[in-house]
Amino acid sequence: MIRCLAVDDEPLALKQLVTYIEKVPFLELAAQASNALEARAFLQHEAVDVMFCDINMPDLNGMDFVKSLAAPPLVVFTTAYADYAVEGFRVNAVDYLLKPFGLDEFRRAAERVRERSLPPTPSQGEGTQSAQTSSGGGDSLFVKSDYRVIRIDISKIRYVEAMSEYLRIYLEGEAKPIITLLSMKKIEERLPDSFMRIHRSYIVNLDKVQEVNKNRVILDQDTYLPIGDMYREAFQQYLDQRFLGR
Repeated sequence: MIRCLAVDDEPLALKQLVTYIEKVPFLELAAQASNALEARAFLQHEAVDVMFCDINMPDLNGMDFVKSLAAPPLVVFTTAYADYAVEGFRVNAVDYLLKPFGLDEFRRAAERVRERSLPPTPSQGEGTQSAQTSSGGGDSLFVKSDYRVIRIDISKIRYVEAMSEYLRIYLEGEAKPIITLLSMKKIEERLPDSFMRIHRSYIVNLDKVQEVNKNRVILDQDTYLPIGDMYREAFQQYLDQRFLGR
């Protein structure tokens, strides 16, 4: 079981957190607190695995509270203000729930907590290199979509498509893309070297490319992305470095 501490100065929001924790089988409520000072007093005597913590609280806000802890537990921030998302990412928050959030969103955050709580289990024979690869693929970013702030695992991004001032971010295992108000330049700066811009409208995860056919890359039988003239030389260099044969 994953021991939880729920912290929120709003009685109804705290009650909702407690209710949601009780609905997730692998979570166990260790305590609840109506402010950061109460939570700190509890943590001085008890340990928890994760803290679901509001940010906007009197006396000491949740963000400063977490920063003040010498060895904080895993943290999921909750707040009505989207502006804190980037700062939440900087303190290595597991997730960021934008109020009002429902049980499904809470469960997704809880699943991320469970993933972070599990010890690494590399497959037999893969050894240290496999563990390092897995850790490296765990990086993530936050984007705003509609009225939510969503955490995205970078390794799950298949490709990004530009449409005017918005981006469509297509993820592994998701039928619909995430749509966010963002520029290609901004996300291109944030993505690692395993991503390449192959067209003015497309950035592709090179690890997801299954085939290259003339002027397009193929991710699966239904997904074909064009290679633009401006980007063809760089993509060809990438292929040449990995090409085996004559």
